Amino acid sequence: MIGCKNCNGNCQSCTGCSGALTLTEGEISVLQQLGQIPFLPVARRADDTTPIYTERPDEEHSLILQCLEKKQLISIDYDAPLKGCSETAYGDYPVRGSFALTARGQQVLELLDIQGAD
Repeated sequence: MIGCKNCNGNCQSCTGCSGALTLTEGEISVLQQLGQIPFLPVARRADDTTPIYTERPDEEHSLILQCLEKKQLISIDYDAPLKGCSETAYGDYPVRGSFALTARGQQVLELLDIQGAD
């Protein structure tokens, strides 16, 4: 069972405390990308904490990143922009960083590789 640290047993949407975890196709896709490339660029506006996946700067992928972070499967770090990443990757966003799998995210990705996704 993979437990939640922040929900205090009150995590209806992430279900981490129950041992079950529900992932969308989009979430699985992002986890699989991180299995191939360990760090991906993320940015945000100065006045908004919503993460923007710079490779796909749409509302759906912002929501995916927020959900994966809430489920503790990824870590978003705005103090660690990717070195060597082109300026165009970050666009006009003043706050730049990266995101990566957490240890829990790595476990989930390994289980997906072994057991497949249902």
